[in-house]
Order: sequence, then structure tokens, then C-alpha cells
Amino acid sequence: MNYIDSFVLPVPRENVEAYRRLAQEAGEIWREYGALKVVECLADDVQPGQVTSFPQSVNLKDDETVVFSYIVYESREHRDRVNEQVMKDPRIADMDPKTMPFDAKRMFWGGFEVMIDL
Repeated sequence: MNYIDSFVLPVPRENVEAYRRLAQEAGEIWREYGALKVVECLADDVQPGQVTSFPQSVNLKDDETVVFSYIVYESREHRDRVNEQVMKDPRIADMDPKTMPFDAKRMFWGGFEVMIDL
């Protein structure tokens, strides 16, 4: 079964196009090093919840939207190899978190083993 890295982050609405360009560029780099698929999703139907929700998870502000993204790999080992190469690539290594079109401090992520894939 595949392995997935998933990310959730807040993006100011005025920065959505800048984020799209950054995500496109970064996704192409991940694919160069072997990621099977890179998907970026812009919130369309996400509401604040009573206990938890996508907006609450990133402390969403009124002028922001949520992005959910994921990268598909063959396995955890494959993901580790790809990410090691990506992090050495100067196109990624030179990116400054302070100039990102989103608040990286409110982004969260994790790696997941695929349990069911229909």
C-alpha cells in the first residue's frame, strides 16, 4: 500500500494565487524526485465546528481560507528517500519560511500509511 504525507494550512485569500504558484513549483520538484502524486485542495465546504474543524485546526482568520494537500509515495521508505533528496535541492532549501504566502507556524502535517484504497 502507498504512503501519504498530508498538510493543512491557512492561506490569506489575497495570497491564494501566490500559494498556487509556490505549490505548483514545489510539487513539480517532489515529482522529479519520485513522488507519485501531489494534490493541493482549496477549501470549498468547510465550516467551523463545535469541537474541532479544519478552520479551528489552523486558527483560521476571517481573511483566510484552508488548504489541504497530500503527496503520495510508494511506501514510507520511498517517502523518506524522496524527502531527503528534495530537502537537499537548492530550489527548496533556499525557500525562506518568512516569505511564504501563508503562516507556516499554523501549518500541520503528518505521514500516514494507507489502510484502504478502493
